[in-house]
Amino acid sequence: MLKLVLTVIGALFAVAVWCVAAVFLAFEGWWMQPIAPKDDYNAFVQETQKTIDASNPGNTSFILIEGGDVVGEYFAKSERSIDANTVFPTSSFSKWITALGVMALVDDGRVNLDDPVTSYLTRWRLPEGEYDNDAVTVRRLLSHMSGLTDGLGFGDYRGDETLPTIEQSLANPRASSDRKVVIAVGAEPGAAFNYSGGGYLMLQLLIEEVSGKEYQRFIQDALLTPLNMDRSSFAFIGDIEGATHSYTFAGEIAPQFNYAAAGATGFSTSAADLVRLVAAVTNADQAIGISASSLKSMREPEAFVFGSPIWGLGEILYAPTQNGDFVFGHDGANEPAINVSVRINPDSRDAFIMLVNGHPSLASDIGGEWVLWQTGKPDILSTEKALKSAVPPAAIGGFIIITFIVFAARRSRTKPHARP
Repeated sequence: MLKLVLTVIGALFAVAVWCVAAVFLAFEGWWMQPIAPKDDYNAFVQETQKTIDASNPGNTSFILIEGGDVVGEYFAKSERSIDANTVFPTSSFSKWITALGVMALVDDGRVNLDDPVTSYLTRWRLPEGEYDNDAVTVRRLLSHMSGLTDGLGFGDYRGDETLPTIEQSLANPRASSDRKVVIAVGAEPGAAFNYSGGGYLMLQLLIEEVSGKEYQRFIQDALLTPLNMDRSSFAFIGDIEGATHSYTFAGEIAPQFNYAAAGATGFSTSAADLVRLVAAVTNADQAIGISASSLKSMREPEAFVFGSPIWGLGEILYAPTQNGDFVFGHDGANEPAINVSVRINPDSRDAFIMLVNGHPSLASDIGGEWVLWQTGKPDILSTEKALKSAVPPAAIGGFIIITFIVFAARRSRTKPHARP
């Protein structure tokens, strides 16, 4: 009886160890197959085109870059012409633009990343609470490590609504979830990653107070005009000529919305302008008022989850590269079905650009496929997919282990004992 118990315990232990190994290997990409052969850019474009046609009833703008050069593009339309100059809303991708604006001030010596953000703000103050507001630094706001627990998600405004001021939004933000949200420190600053739209609204205010310019004007002067990003702005997209319509996931025309938090979710742009942005952040010769060292520092790990680096200074760290760097960039998503993704491999200056209106996750989904194709590993936004990929090998391996142990146990019982 004891032997049977020990056999069962051993079998369960062996299966558990294998399941853990299967999950670990899943995050190394062992069980996931890229949609195209490595370095076959034409095949990746063709597979992406098929997925777009099968998935998005609205509008899509897609560009693939190899070594800094455009090598593939595809524009899918629902009922109006779409091209590289068509303007799309970008939702939280806007935060990357704000981060670049902050870094321009850092390079200019007007902002120190490790200063309390309160030292730069006079028009609004963080509510007092359990934690030290002076521990909310510029660096921690950029990396979502500030302890702010708002989780915003800014809500929509109709085109005919008057937008609140930054101060009004900070004091009483309209959340996309329609719940009551307070922008305040609800956790120990620096202790853990907490995604915060409110933090980027604070950075928008910082830019205004330090630069003496309206946020939109500063970004225009510091970033958009130098890069000839003339289709990019923070204007209400319903007023932009040649912008995409808004669509639901079912392909129905939806209202177009305005956003009070320009620095967190109000940026609109085109694929052609994003090509210029990618070139600027990967090529030191295309200066945008930010040094090459500062641009590189933006993708140095600042935030970790389970020990894995996920965020830098305003940039998502999707996956490690072969040269010890990170695939970086930013995604954005909002209702009813807005999704944007820009991802860059600094080793090769390859990049992925996709703007979607009509599918809530298509750009991020295919962006994940691009990261897997580039690095052989799933990105941080593909955690669920990576875990699912571990299920078949875990189950098959577990079955084999149990079968082997049962067979061995039976053989041991039936083996004749040696005679004295």
